[in-house]
Amino acid sequence: MNLQQIIEKLDLTVLTDSRDFSSIHPCGGYTSDLLSCVMAGAKGNYLWITLQSHLNIVAVAALLEVAAIVITENAQPDPSTIAKANEQGVVLLSSPKTTYEIDGKLWEMGIHTD
Repeated sequence: MNLQQIIEKLDLTVLTDSRDFSSIHPCGGYTSDLLSCVMAGAKGNYLWITLQSHLNIVAVAALLEVAAIVITENAQPDPSTIAKANEQGVVLLSSPKTTYEIDGKLWEMGIHTD
């Protein structure tokens, strides 16, 4: 499943610049709001699901080369965070759904960890 399909099925809002999301194929996912846990547990090309929306998520995502960050519960990054994500090539997505709902739907869609 590609990121474009995930965006459409979960009705996610794209916060960063548009790109060819159909060419991004997440291979798993990780959920945490603690950056140290994400750094230890997430892998490259994973979806990272969090309700954090501050600038530091961009640095962690860029370091790990995650497929995208899904920010839940209507948390919204400020414009400088979005600008930094664009600069670093990090995809930021948003949803009003809870983290639990997003995780469950991704699991149902076959996005599991390897």
